[in-house]
Amino acid sequence: MPDNSPSPEPKTTSPFASWRVDHAGIRVPNFDAAIRWYTEVLDFRLLNSLPIRDLTFGFIAPAADDTFKIEILAGPGAAARPSYEDLPGSYNMSGWHHLGIRVDNVDAAVEELKRRSVKIVSEPHDVPAMGLRIAFFVDPWGNLLEVIASTSE
Repeated sequence: MPDNSPSPEPKTTSPFASWRVDHAGIRVPNFDAAIRWYTEVLDFRLLNSLPIRDLTFGFIAPAADDTFKIEILAGPGAAARPSYEDLPGSYNMSGWHHLGIRVDNVDAAVEELKRRSVKIVSEPHDVPAMGLRIAFFVDPWGNLLEVIASTSE
């Protein structure tokens, strides 16, 4: 049986110790529509883009953070994801589930998302076991995103 106990200490001797998360990729059918939604609705910034064969690739970053990026992969052939009406319905799909975005205030973030007509699939709620307040929303292509804040700060 594997040991699933936490191991929070950095593994500085690992051959992978230099690894840093750089970006996550989101597949969408239309580059212009995706860039417009992420930049106009979520205030992300388009850092760069380039076409390669039938796809267009673009890197976007949050309004004031360049430490993590989302790579938009756009072009023909993108199959639709399921439409999530609630959070439990999203647990039935394998693979990447969501992208978590740390915010100062989950409730304020959700209110602004609602003001911008973003679909909320899970209203703000506390997860005491994790010490977090969270909420989930989706982009127009069914990609699930989470806003999170610590409840202990």
